Amino acid sequence: MKLLLLRNVLLLSALISLGACAASAPAVSTAKTSAPDTARQPAIPTLSAEELSRYRPVFNAPKTPAAPPTKAPVAITPTNQVNAQVEQRLRDQAFTNQNVKYAQGFRILAYVGMEREQAMSIRREVISRYPEETDYIAFKQPLYRLWIGDYLTRLEAEAALLRIRPLAPKAELQPAQVVLNKTSF
Repeated sequence: MKLLLLRNVLLLSALISLGACAASAPAVSTAKTSAPDTARQPAIPTLSAEELSRYRPVFNAPKTPAAPPTKAPVAITPTNQVNAQVEQRLRDQAFTNQNVKYAQGFRILAYVGMEREQAMSIRREVISRYPEETDYIAFKQPLYRLWIGDYLTRLEAEAALLRIRPLAPKAELQPAQVVLNKTSF
């Protein structure tokens, strides 16, 4: 009995599935069928979307004005001269600038540590290779610090850092007040 019931249920579900598929298939007419036309249909002549010339503004060419008659340039002589006053101010500023000894710049911190001998050895190596560089050693218990150079711009300091890096691998730039070298101006 169960076997018969199972067979009927399976047949009924298969019949419903086939019926659903048959209903969704395209309808076939009984008349003679022809192959679908896949040729491109000519476009219907309408106003093209690109035809915008009637909406574009039209500008008239500007009229060239008549050139005014040219006159010979007239030399104007100055009446109030300030050259003497400007020169005096420049002299005052130059005198003030002679008294300036320090400026904001950069130094290379080549060594920070507790060993004096290591700081001195790095100093000797730098001075022997680059005698034009100035060096500064400071001892603040328990650390020794070794600074190299007086550089006004970061570009100069970075170039010197690349030269000194093989001698002091942990060297770094620090902003500092640097001594102005008046002989280089």
